[in-house]
Amino acid sequence: MTKIVVVGSYVVDLMCRTPHFPKPGETVLGGPFKMGPGGKGGNQATAAARCGAQVTFITKVGQDIFGKEALEHFQKEEMNTKFIKVDSEEPTGTALITVDKNGENSIVVALGACGKITEADVMEAEEVIKDANIVLLQLETSIEAVVTSVKLAQKYNVPVILNPAPYQEFPKEILKYISYITPNETEAFELSGIEVKDPQTALEAAKKIYHMGVQSVIITMGGQGAFLYTGEKEGKFIPSYKVEAIDTTGAGDAFNGGLAYALSKGNSIIEAVQFANSVAALSVTKIGTAPAMPYKEDIENFLRGKGLLVP
Repeated sequence: MTKIVVVGSYVVDLMCRTPHFPKPGETVLGGPFKMGPGGKGGNQATAAARCGAQVTFITKVGQDIFGKEALEHFQKEEMNTKFIKVDSEEPTGTALITVDKNGENSIVVALGACGKITEADVMEAEEVIKDANIVLLQLETSIEAVVTSVKLAQKYNVPVILNPAPYQEFPKEILKYISYITPNETEAFELSGIEVKDPQTALEAAKKIYHMGVQSVIITMGGQGAFLYTGEKEGKFIPSYKVEAIDTTGAGDAFNGGLAYALSKGNSIIEAVQFANSVAALSVTKIGTAPAMPYKEDIENFLRGKGLLVP
């Protein structure tokens, strides 16, 4: 079984459907309301675990009911929870999510405890990082945690996926130690200064990010698909799979969890992106984030139906 270490955020998702996003000062009658496990780190860890990986998740939660529910969720998903710390001062993070009738979402995150992950917290997990097939990171936590994780992975030659979301400034010198970076259009613009609208502009942005030192650039473009660039002249656009989207929240996290799993299994980068696209596609057919992540059997059936390789 492949071993993936995810370092990042856990927040509880407080999600409500809305007929439209409220204008400033407007109150909208919506519903239904759902509460469940979330956060980019937690979602990606759940996605990778449901694909079939052995996942260790490194995060922090509060000493509250949300923190207790977080531990129960990750234990149910059969992850290694040894490095999920409980903070006695900070509350568990929360995400306030609205989803409109078209499945689009708007999110405000209060990181709470997971924004306080320290260098020491990550260093405690040195042995599992050393033994991992891949390390998966996001920017929805402390930059200290991200930098420490990158340095540890580099020390043991463990490939790193950095999902630079939600975008915040970070030391760009770590990019030379990043094997794969997975920005969406907004994050690609923050990194490159180039607005991504189509495969041609994605190529321009990807080239600029690649020359910052990253080995492989994968720009996710929502329902269009993903653009892959590894230094060749043109790059490759890999289209998404068309499904009826109910809730797009967490689709990027599904993609990253699926990508980590496929790469850790030894699949080629193109095969891994195709697999990740399938995980993302299935995730948007259900409501929620971590609870909407598809299971291995569903992914395999979906891929077989498309005549594609199952990792």
